[in-house]
Amino acid sequence: MDKRIAQIGIIVEETDSVERLNHLLHEYGEHIIGRMGIPYREKNINIISIVIHADQDIISTLAGKLGMLEGVSVKTIYSKK
Repeated sequence: MDKRIAQIGIIVEETDSVERLNHLLHEYGEHIIGRMGIPYREKNINIISIVIHADQDIISTLAGKLGMLEGVSVKTIYSKK
C-alpha cells in the first residue's frame, strides 16, 4: 500500500484524556512529520494539528483511536498526492 500524507485535526475538551492522547501520539511517532498544539484558555480547550506520512490504514487507525477518547473530536484530511 502507498503511503499518504494527512493532517489530523484534534480538539480536546476533556483534560483527563490528554495523557492517553499523548501516549497514542508517541506510539505513532515514527510516522508523524510535525505537531502543533494551541491552548485556547478562554474556552478551556486545546487544538492540536498533526501531519502524518503513513499507510492509510495506519492513519485511519490512529484517528479512530484518538476519536474514541472521551472529550476528543478528530477530523482527517488527506493529500491528493
